Amino acid sequence: MRRILEILDTPEESDAHPELAHEPPEPGTIEFRNVTFGYEPTHPILKNINLRIEPGQMIGIVGRSGGGKSSLINLLCRFYEPQEGTITIGGTDIREFRAQDIRRMVGLVLQEPFLFRGSIIDNIAYGRPDADLLDILPAAKSAQAHEFIMRQPQGYETELGERGTGLSGGERQRISIARALLCNPPVLVLDEATSSVDSETEFAIQKLAEGRTVIAIAHRLSTLRNSDCIYVVDNGPIVEDGTHQQLMDRKGYYFRMVDIQNELLESVA
Repeated sequence: MRRILEILDTPEESDAHPELAHEPPEPGTIEFRNVTFGYEPTHPILKNINLRIEPGQMIGIVGRSGGGKSSLINLLCRFYEPQEGTITIGGTDIREFRAQDIRRMVGLVLQEPFLFRGSIIDNIAYGRPDADLLDILPAAKSAQAHEFIMRQPQGYETELGERGTGLSGGERQRISIARALLCNPPVLVLDEATSSVDSETEFAIQKLAEGRTVIAIAHRLSTLRNSDCIYVVDNGPIVEDGTHQQLMDRKGYYFRMVDIQNELLESVA
């Protein structure tokens, strides 16, 4: 009960600057400048991060588990504030925008999507409750979800259990991707979002991301081969960056990661 009351008594989130911009941010260059962050200030997870993402680019972020990859997204969405440095969109510090406007421009698809007890159509429309079936169908088809939804007993009206009980892991991920696409965000974040789908579906999902700024966090490095730039985060700082081929030619940290994954795939085969 004490823990519940702590949450209920937490002051409502407020923005840092009273003179916040009233207009939501326009899709523009996203830049991290000398960003340092830790959930405990004395133990930074990210150290002096500098990266730049141009509109329409696909960026890959890789590194070991717990290395801070998802923390970059938490900072971009303003779930947390950096201890040092700034994050800008179109040259403007994101703290000058309302947090809700920042979050509207970012579609976030997680490795473990959260689906609610309710119908499939309600789960897809969670971010846009005013959407009707004509809005939802294109998003579901783009996410490669329409076919398996139509195989359900009541199609889009099929009721799901808690956390999407009744669907496979890949099906839940495709529902989550459809939910993000329905909001038509200019920035799409895929945090291990295709880890439970087959290669054909993964390719189709990557194609639909064209025309958006895409930030892809992946352990399956084959998904990042066509990225405009890949950033390798290791124990705090960015240790390497470049295209897939550039990083392979350097034979550094990224090269070793790819080599280990290829050996694992060969041993399984």
